Amino acid sequence: MAFQKIFILGAGAVGSCYGALLSGANDVTLIGRSPHVDAIRSGGLVLDGDIKGRFHLKAESSISDVPAGSLLLLTMKAQDAGKACEDLRPMLRSDTVLLALQNGLGIKELVQRAIAGKSRVARGLVLMAAEFLEPGKITYWRGRTILEKTEIGMEIQALFEGSGLQTEVASDIRAQEWNKLVINCIVNPISAILRVRDHEVAAPALSGTRHAIIRECASVAEAEGVHLDGRLEEDMERRIKSYRNYSSMYQDMAKGKATEIGFLNAKIVELGREHGIDAPVNGALTELIRFMEAKR
Repeated sequence: MAFQKIFILGAGAVGSCYGALLSGANDVTLIGRSPHVDAIRSGGLVLDGDIKGRFHLKAESSISDVPAGSLLLLTMKAQDAGKACEDLRPMLRSDTVLLALQNGLGIKELVQRAIAGKSRVARGLVLMAAEFLEPGKITYWRGRTILEKTEIGMEIQALFEGSGLQTEVASDIRAQEWNKLVINCIVNPISAILRVRDHEVAAPALSGTRHAIIRECASVAEAEGVHLDGRLEEDMERRIKSYRNYSSMYQDMAKGKATEIGFLNAKIVELGREHGIDAPVNGALTELIRFMEAKR
């Protein structure tokens, strides 16, 4: 199907980057917070980093109608996705497609429950990075989007690649979802607690903590029927060293926002408990982040 309209819901740092790149050849509207929306309307969206430029695209603070043939990119935080989709439900059509791009496990199922089967839902994983500098200004680090290998996933891949977005499809999206979960469980809470950029989490002094997180995650994944690559620790070390941005959890904490800890480390603890597997390091990180959230 050819998408007639694209909405980016919850357009913060990452969502704005998708909107900017897709806007060149598509009818795109960002749905975000008023200060960001106002800045984009008055001066365009300014990207810095791997892609530099000023993008003039439509921006609104709410969505009032979903036209036929629409693609909705869900880029709000995982904890906000359910309520946002419930609010959308009366506007959705049978030909609407929602692409769930949140961090964590169980996201596609959460969205499907919230919309009660009214539209199709696709799952995507974001491996790009972005920082929200100020309303209307984002720093962007190029990276892939991994899409579930379905008919609709292939259609979204063609759309994204036509707009310069690096994209691949995965026949086993669950394994890819777990792989990303592990790196998020390492980088997000540690960078937020220590207030450092992501690559600093690769410091030798933190190696014991990193490896403990990986081992706990791998044990829980195995119990869930997902076998993670045996070279996982080596791969994680290499990837973390390349990250120059501040993590999304760091940015959330800095802005006084709720984090996605419940869908990351806390999820490992929850699933581990179901399988009789202890995950004390993930549990400690969860408690530290929740303490910091409460202190705000």
